[in-house]
Amino acid sequence: MLIKLSKRILIAYGIIFVIGQILSSCMSFKISQKEINKQFEGYAQKPQQHQIEVHGTTMNYAEIGADSLPVAFFVHGSPGSWSAFIDFMKDTVLLKKVKMVAVDRVGFGDSDFGNAEKSLIVQADLLKPIVAKQKKLGKKIILIGHSLGGPLIARMAMDYPELVDNLIIVAGSIAPDLEPNEKWFRIPLELVPIRILIPASFRASNHEILYLKPELEKMLPLWKNIRQPVIVIQGGKDMLVSPKNADFAQKMLVNAQSLKFVKVDTMNHFVPWSHPQLIKKAIIESL
Repeated sequence: MLIKLSKRILIAYGIIFVIGQILSSCMSFKISQKEINKQFEGYAQKPQQHQIEVHGTTMNYAEIGADSLPVAFFVHGSPGSWSAFIDFMKDTVLLKKVKMVAVDRVGFGDSDFGNAEKSLIVQADLLKPIVAKQKKLGKKIILIGHSLGGPLIARMAMDYPELVDNLIIVAGSIAPDLEPNEKWFRIPLELVPIRILIPASFRASNHEILYLKPELEKMLPLWKNIRQPVIVIQGGKDMLVSPKNADFAQKMLVNAQSLKFVKVDTMNHFVPWSHPQLIKKAIIESL
Protein backbone atom coordinates (compact mmCIF):
# COMPACT_ATOMS: atom_id res chain seq x y z
CA MET A 1 0.00 0.00 0.00
CA LEU A 2 2.79 2.39 0.95
CA ILE A 3 4.69 1.51 -2.23
CA LYS A 4 1.64 2.28 -4.38
CA LEU A 5 1.11 5.57 -2.54
CA SER A 6 4.76 6.50 -2.97
CA LYS A 7 4.55 5.78 -6.69
CA ARG A 8 1.46 7.96 -7.00
CA ILE A 9 3.20 10.79 -5.15
CA LEU A 10 6.24 10.49 -7.41
CA ILE A 11 4.05 10.46 -10.52
CA ALA A 12 2.09 13.49 -9.30
CA TYR A 13 5.36 15.24 -8.43
CA GLY A 14 6.68 14.50 -11.91
CA ILE A 15 3.54 15.81 -13.59
CA ILE A 16 3.61 19.02 -11.54
CA PHE A 17 7.31 19.45 -12.33
CA VAL A 18 6.71 19.11 -16.09
CA ILE A 19 3.77 21.54 -15.98
CA GLY A 20 5.87 23.95 -13.94
CA GLN A 21 8.66 23.85 -16.50
CA ILE A 22 6.23 24.45 -19.37
CA LEU A 23 4.67 27.38 -17.52
CA SER A 24 8.13 28.70 -16.72
CA SER A 25 9.00 28.92 -20.39
CA CYS A 26 5.65 30.58 -21.18
CA MET A 27 5.72 32.99 -18.25
CA SER A 28 9.34 34.09 -18.16
CA PHE A 29 8.41 37.61 -19.35
CA LYS A 30 11.65 37.53 -21.34
CA ILE A 31 11.81 38.75 -24.91
CA SER A 32 14.21 37.35 -27.48
CA GLN A 33 16.25 39.37 -29.94
CA LYS A 34 14.19 37.80 -32.71
CA GLU A 35 10.99 39.12 -31.12
CA ILE A 36 12.55 42.55 -30.69
CA ASN A 37 13.56 42.63 -34.34
CA LYS A 38 10.04 41.63 -35.37
CA GLN A 39 8.35 44.25 -33.17
CA PHE A 40 10.62 47.02 -34.43
CA GLU A 41 10.54 46.04 -38.08
CA GLY A 42 10.15 49.24 -40.09
CA TYR A 43 11.16 51.49 -37.16
CA ALA A 44 14.17 53.78 -37.49
CA GLN A 45 15.53 52.65 -34.11
CA LYS A 46 15.29 49.55 -31.99
CA PRO A 47 16.39 48.89 -28.40
CA GLN A 48 19.82 47.43 -27.76
CA GLN A 49 20.39 45.10 -24.81
CA HIS A 50 23.49 45.23 -22.62
CA GLN A 51 24.79 43.19 -19.70
CA ILE A 52 27.11 44.28 -16.93
CA GLU A 53 28.49 42.45 -13.90
CA VAL A 54 27.62 44.08 -10.58
CA HIS A 55 29.04 42.38 -7.48
CA GLY A 56 29.02 39.04 -9.29
CA THR A 57 25.46 39.43 -10.59
CA THR A 58 24.70 39.84 -14.29
CA MET A 59 22.35 42.77 -14.83
CA ASN A 60 20.57 43.17 -18.15
CA TYR A 61 19.06 46.35 -19.55
CA ALA A 62 17.87 47.78 -22.85
CA GLU A 63 18.27 51.29 -24.20
CA ILE A 64 17.11 53.29 -27.17
CA GLY A 65 17.61 56.90 -28.24
CA ALA A 66 20.26 59.57 -28.40
CA ASP A 67 22.85 59.98 -25.64
CA SER A 68 22.40 63.75 -25.91
CA LEU A 69 18.86 63.56 -24.47
CA PRO A 70 17.57 63.33 -20.89
CA VAL A 71 17.00 59.75 -19.72
CA ALA A 72 13.69 58.09 -18.87
CA PHE A 73 14.73 55.06 -16.81
CA PHE A 74 12.02 52.40 -16.40
CA VAL A 75 11.86 49.86 -13.54
CA HIS A 76 9.29 47.07 -13.77
CA GLY A 77 7.14 45.40 -11.14
CA SER A 78 6.92 41.82 -9.89
CA PRO A 79 7.04 39.66 -11.93
CA GLY A 80 8.13 41.32 -15.15
CA SER A 81 11.05 42.40 -17.30
CA TRP A 82 12.28 45.44 -19.20
CA SER A 83 9.95 44.48 -22.07
CA ALA A 84 7.00 45.73 -20.00
CA PHE A 85 7.93 49.15 -21.39
CA ILE A 86 8.73 48.14 -24.95
CA ASP A 87 5.78 50.05 -26.43
CA PHE A 88 7.11 53.28 -24.93
CA MET A 89 10.29 52.69 -26.92
CA LYS A 90 8.26 52.81 -30.14
CA ASP A 91 6.83 56.22 -29.33
CA THR A 92 8.31 58.71 -31.80
CA VAL A 93 7.28 61.72 -29.70
CA LEU A 94 9.11 60.40 -26.64
CA LEU A 95 12.15 59.45 -28.70
CA LYS A 96 12.54 63.06 -29.76
CA LYS A 97 12.60 64.17 -26.14
CA VAL A 98 14.28 61.40 -24.10
CA LYS A 99 16.60 58.47 -24.30
CA MET A 100 14.86 55.43 -22.79
CA VAL A 101 16.47 52.79 -20.62
CA ALA A 102 14.63 49.82 -19.11
CA VAL A 103 16.21 47.30 -16.76
CA ASP A 104 15.59 43.67 -15.83
CA ARG A 105 15.52 43.75 -12.04
CA VAL A 106 17.55 41.00 -10.40
CA GLY A 107 15.73 37.67 -10.62
CA PHE A 108 13.84 38.62 -13.78
CA GLY A 109 14.42 38.67 -17.53
CA ASP A 110 18.11 38.13 -18.14
CA SER A 111 19.28 39.42 -14.75
CA ASP A 112 20.06 36.22 -12.82
CA PHE A 113 16.66 34.81 -13.77
CA GLY A 114 14.78 33.09 -10.96
CA ASN A 115 17.09 34.26 -8.16
CA ALA A 116 15.42 37.27 -6.60
CA GLU A 117 16.88 39.68 -4.04
CA LYS A 118 14.62 40.60 -1.12
CA SER A 119 16.66 43.63 -0.02
CA LEU A 120 15.70 46.89 -1.71
CA ILE A 121 19.03 48.31 -0.57
CA VAL A 122 20.85 45.61 -2.52
CA GLN A 123 18.53 45.99 -5.50
CA ALA A 124 19.24 49.72 -5.58
CA ASP A 125 22.96 48.98 -5.36
CA LEU A 126 22.67 46.65 -8.37
CA LEU A 127 20.93 49.39 -10.37
CA LYS A 128 23.40 52.08 -9.36
CA PRO A 129 26.09 51.42 -12.02
CA ILE A 130 23.50 51.39 -14.80
CA VAL A 131 21.98 54.69 -13.67
CA ALA A 132 25.44 56.16 -13.02
CA LYS A 133 26.52 55.30 -16.56
CA GLN A 134 23.63 57.39 -17.90
CA LYS A 135 24.29 60.20 -15.42
CA LYS A 136 27.89 60.46 -16.58
CA LEU A 137 26.53 61.75 -19.87
CA GLY A 138 25.47 64.82 -17.88
CA LYS A 139 21.78 64.49 -18.58
CA LYS A 140 18.68 64.55 -16.39
CA ILE A 141 17.65 61.14 -15.01
CA ILE A 142 13.92 60.48 -14.60
CA LEU A 143 13.18 57.23 -12.76
CA ILE A 144 9.83 55.57 -13.53
CA GLY A 145 8.86 52.68 -11.26
CA HIS A 146 5.74 50.54 -11.64
CA SER A 147 4.35 48.46 -8.76
CA LEU A 148 7.34 47.05 -6.83
CA GLY A 149 9.50 49.23 -9.04
CA GLY A 150 7.94 52.18 -7.18
CA PRO A 151 9.59 51.58 -3.80
CA LEU A 152 12.81 50.63 -5.56
CA ILE A 153 13.14 53.99 -7.35
CA ALA A 154 12.29 55.71 -4.06
CA ARG A 155 15.11 53.72 -2.43
CA MET A 156 17.42 54.87 -5.24
CA ALA A 157 16.53 58.49 -4.50
CA MET A 158 17.17 57.93 -0.79
CA ASP A 159 20.52 56.18 -1.22
CA TYR A 160 21.89 57.89 -4.34
CA PRO A 161 20.23 61.32 -4.58
CA GLU A 162 23.05 62.62 -6.76
CA LEU A 163 21.98 60.22 -9.53
CA VAL A 164 18.26 61.00 -9.54
CA ASP A 165 16.54 64.14 -10.82
CA ASN A 166 12.86 63.16 -10.95
CA LEU A 167 10.63 60.31 -9.77
CA ILE A 168 7.45 58.93 -11.32
CA ILE A 169 5.82 56.34 -9.05
CA VAL A 170 3.21 54.31 -10.91
CA ALA A 171 0.85 52.19 -8.74
CA GLY A 172 3.73 51.85 -6.31
CA SER A 173 3.54 49.51 -3.31
CA ILE A 174 5.32 51.89 -0.94
CA ALA A 175 3.35 51.79 2.34
CA PRO A 176 4.30 48.92 4.68
CA ASP A 177 1.01 48.96 6.58
CA LEU A 178 -0.92 48.52 3.33
CA GLU A 179 0.89 45.35 2.33
CA PRO A 180 -1.57 42.42 2.39
CA ASN A 181 -0.93 39.54 4.80
CA GLU A 182 -0.15 36.78 2.31
CA LYS A 183 2.32 34.74 4.33
CA TRP A 184 -0.20 31.90 4.61
CA PHE A 185 0.37 30.99 0.97
CA ARG A 186 3.72 32.66 0.20
CA ILE A 187 5.75 30.85 2.87
CA PRO A 188 4.85 27.35 1.55
CA LEU A 189 5.86 28.48 -1.95
CA GLU A 190 9.36 29.15 -0.58
CA LEU A 191 9.78 25.54 0.53
CA VAL A 192 11.41 22.73 -1.42
CA PRO A 193 10.02 20.89 -3.36
CA ILE A 194 7.18 23.35 -4.04
CA ARG A 195 9.42 26.28 -4.97
CA ILE A 196 11.12 24.36 -7.80
CA LEU A 197 7.75 23.42 -9.30
CA ILE A 198 6.50 26.95 -9.96
CA PRO A 199 7.69 29.11 -12.88
CA ALA A 200 11.01 30.81 -12.12
CA SER A 201 9.62 34.30 -12.60
CA PHE A 202 6.86 33.67 -10.06
CA ARG A 203 9.33 32.01 -7.69
CA ALA A 204 11.41 35.18 -7.79
CA SER A 205 8.32 37.34 -7.38
CA ASN A 206 7.06 35.35 -4.39
CA HIS A 207 10.44 35.65 -2.65
CA GLU A 208 10.73 39.43 -2.88
CA ILE A 209 7.07 40.13 -2.12
CA LEU A 210 7.20 37.88 0.96
CA TYR A 211 9.86 40.15 2.45
CA LEU A 212 8.64 43.48 1.05
CA LYS A 213 6.92 44.81 4.17
CA PRO A 214 10.06 44.85 6.40
CA GLU A 215 11.98 46.42 3.50
CA LEU A 216 9.40 49.19 3.31
CA GLU A 217 9.57 49.66 7.07
CA LYS A 218 13.32 50.30 6.79
CA MET A 219 12.53 53.18 4.44
CA LEU A 220 10.11 54.98 6.77
CA PRO A 221 12.63 57.42 8.32
CA LEU A 222 14.19 58.16 4.92
CA TRP A 223 11.23 59.50 2.96
CA LYS A 224 11.94 63.00 4.27
CA ASN A 225 15.28 62.86 2.43
CA ILE A 226 13.64 62.74 -0.99
CA ARG A 227 13.86 66.25 -2.41
CA GLN A 228 13.40 65.56 -6.10
CA PRO A 229 10.14 66.42 -7.88
CA VAL A 230 7.74 63.46 -7.71
CA ILE A 231 4.69 62.48 -9.73
CA VAL A 232 2.45 59.73 -8.32
CA ILE A 233 0.07 57.90 -10.66
CA GLN A 234 -2.56 55.72 -9.00
CA GLY A 235 -5.76 53.98 -10.03
CA GLY A 236 -8.85 53.75 -7.84
CA LYS A 237 -9.66 50.23 -9.07
CA ASP A 238 -6.24 48.80 -8.27
CA MET A 239 -6.82 45.36 -6.73
CA LEU A 240 -3.11 44.53 -6.29
CA VAL A 241 -1.77 47.71 -4.68
CA SER A 242 -4.05 49.69 -2.40
CA PRO A 243 -4.99 53.11 -3.83
CA LYS A 244 -4.27 54.44 -0.32
CA ASN A 245 -0.56 54.20 -1.21
CA ALA A 246 -1.05 57.60 -2.84
CA ASP A 247 -2.18 59.00 0.51
CA PHE A 248 0.95 57.52 2.08
CA ALA A 249 3.08 59.27 -0.53
CA GLN A 250 1.42 62.59 0.25
CA LYS A 251 2.10 62.08 3.96
CA MET A 252 5.74 61.06 3.58
CA LEU A 253 7.07 63.18 0.71
CA VAL A 254 7.14 66.36 2.78
CA ASN A 255 10.39 67.69 1.32
CA ALA A 256 9.88 66.87 -2.34
CA GLN A 257 10.60 69.89 -4.52
CA SER A 258 7.18 69.37 -6.06
CA LEU A 259 4.54 66.68 -5.66
CA LYS A 260 1.79 65.93 -8.16
CA PHE A 261 -0.88 63.23 -8.04
CA VAL A 262 -2.60 61.74 -11.06
CA LYS A 263 -5.57 59.70 -9.84
CA VAL A 264 -8.04 57.91 -12.09
CA ASP A 265 -10.92 56.30 -10.22
CA THR A 266 -11.64 53.73 -12.95
CA MET A 267 -8.01 52.68 -13.50
CA ASN A 268 -6.57 49.35 -12.34
CA HIS A 269 -3.02 48.27 -11.52
CA PHE A 270 -1.78 47.77 -15.08
CA VAL A 271 -1.20 51.42 -15.92
CA PRO A 272 1.71 50.97 -18.39
CA TRP A 273 -0.60 49.01 -20.70
CA SER A 274 -4.05 50.48 -19.98
CA HIS A 275 -3.09 54.15 -19.59
CA PRO A 276 0.39 54.63 -21.08
CA GLN A 277 -0.48 58.21 -22.00
CA LEU A 278 -0.43 59.15 -18.30
CA ILE A 279 3.17 57.96 -17.96
CA LYS A 280 4.19 59.66 -21.21
CA LYS A 281 2.67 62.92 -20.05
CA ALA A 282 4.43 62.62 -16.67
CA ILE A 283 7.79 62.07 -18.40
CA ILE A 284 7.32 65.14 -20.58
CA GLU A 285 6.24 67.22 -17.58
CA SER A 286 9.34 66.04 -15.71
CA LEU A 287 11.53 67.57 -18.41
